[in-house]
Amino acid sequence: MDEIRVGIVGFGFMGKTHAYGYKTIPLYYSNLPFKIKLVGVCDAVPEVAQKAKESLDFEFATSNPDDIFSREDINVVDICTPNIYHKEAVLKALKSGKNVYCDKPLAVSYEETKEITDVLDQYDVITQMALQYRFFPATMRAKELIDEGKIGKIMSFRACYLHSGSVDSKKPIGWKQEKKFGGGGVLFDLGSHVLDVMYYLLGEYSSLFAETKIIYPERPDKSGNMVKIEADDVAFMMVKMKSGGIGTIEASKIATGTNDELRFEIHGDKGAIRFNLMEPNWLEYYDNTLPDAHYGGLKGYTKIECVQRFKKPGGDFPSSKFSIGWIRGHVHSLYNFLSCVYEKRQASPSFWEGAYIQHVMEKAYESDQKKSWIEL
Repeated sequence: MDEIRVGIVGFGFMGKTHAYGYKTIPLYYSNLPFKIKLVGVCDAVPEVAQKAKESLDFEFATSNPDDIFSREDINVVDICTPNIYHKEAVLKALKSGKNVYCDKPLAVSYEETKEITDVLDQYDVITQMALQYRFFPATMRAKELIDEGKIGKIMSFRACYLHSGSVDSKKPIGWKQEKKFGGGGVLFDLGSHVLDVMYYLLGEYSSLFAETKIIYPERPDKSGNMVKIEADDVAFMMVKMKSGGIGTIEASKIATGTNDELRFEIHGDKGAIRFNLMEPNWLEYYDNTLPDAHYGGLKGYTKIECVQRFKKPGGDFPSSKFSIGWIRGHVHSLYNFLSCVYEKRQASPSFWEGAYIQHVMEKAYESDQKKSWIEL
């Protein structure tokens, strides 16, 4: 049995999330052909890294990412730093011959992602983006229905990812509200996810029209000092797909009354599907080929019980019938990556796909500045 040895760079919220995934994969997936070992953990705050080492049994802790990249006994590097540090970390990891799993977005600009993709073919490694919403049974079933022609010709769609964390103007900002660390605002943070889900389901974008807005021009930092805000709180897009559909995409952290709501509705001439992350066990499907009948016949939305029905060997614990949670998508995304590392086959969503989403987001900001439709 081979051992996949992991180093995590950045141990904030996402670093903890990924560590949970590595720790629990052997429970969710029995008879794994490989073992997983958490070897090194790096964080800019030494105390954070040391606490992670002690509580999660890493072999060592450091505040210097080079200590992760230089270790010959580490073959997977997981990058969970603020966005501004992604490019340098990815390039160093690649040059060190590591397989790389990177949180979204891949970098802070399309130009930076090109620096990564231009050298990818030089390295015999596996890469994957942490775009975990592809890895829920409901979204994977939606992909199957579309590919099987159950929806027919896609005519229109609407998708959004809504949070309410920035509604309070007095809430201290985090690094995601600082453009110097994030590269963008909510478009990069939540928009990358919803743009990727629609790309996964419907294919490439053709053109878009976008507008973003900063709700409060100033917000307090953690010390209470008021700072100028440059990162957008909300982004709206009208998009056209190369496959012919037209739709709307929204990303917002000022959607009062929401929690963590990634939603989509897709309408075709033969049927429709809809999903809400707040009810992740279900994909709703409308079969428009059923005949009209008295009292409605059998027409109407059907709730498909996706729950945890992954394809084998996609997980046999706790049970395919038990309700699914947010973090399960992360676990299956990591399982997909590690399986590809073990089998030496390229993973998806790859860094090329991450670069494509970066390109779409950059065109959205260009559209916002020019107040016009932009071709992709």
